[in-house]
Amino acid sequence: MNKEVLELWPEIKWIHNDELQAQTARTWELALERSVLKAEDLKRIPFTLLVGPELKVTFMDHKRSVVHIAKEAGEKINDMYHGELKADMDVLIAGAILADVGKLLEYVLDEQGNAIQGDYGKYLRHPFSGVSLAEEAGVPPEVCHIIATHAKEGDMVKRTTEAYLVHHADFMTFLPFKERLEIKK
Repeated sequence: MNKEVLELWPEIKWIHNDELQAQTARTWELALERSVLKAEDLKRIPFTLLVGPELKVTFMDHKRSVVHIAKEAGEKINDMYHGELKADMDVLIAGAILADVGKLLEYVLDEQGNAIQGDYGKYLRHPFSGVSLAEEAGVPPEVCHIIATHAKEGDMVKRTTEAYLVHHADFMTFLPFKERLEIKK
């Protein structure tokens, strides 16, 4: 496993299945090889282009929080629903780690070093490019499903339990930045 990927994603060690762990890491390696973005850029660029450049929450702040929230939600479901609703934790964690990997192909840097959507990203949003990278790395379909359905593109299909958890963890940490109601007193 690439040291750079492990430094970005210590959570990758939470995946117990060695093959899935390696496939998840390989997907990030492919994305970093093909992107103009470097690992250090992911620690400084805003996690979304839809809020504004003044946003201090970085790509990695957001992505890692989604993984932590999804993992905790999956653990609670597994602990409290008597086996009637189950989350496969390896699939869930891998899917959460990979959900936005395609953004490395969607984004480019402008002359000031700010992340913007590139031409590739205008044609193929990150759920599509993310699935392509993951399939190339051998990631199984149940994880690719999470990548494909975590964003609005997934609203047209049924989601697995793991895909719902990643989708909601992602949106609950995005929408308040974009559409939060603030009542001034």
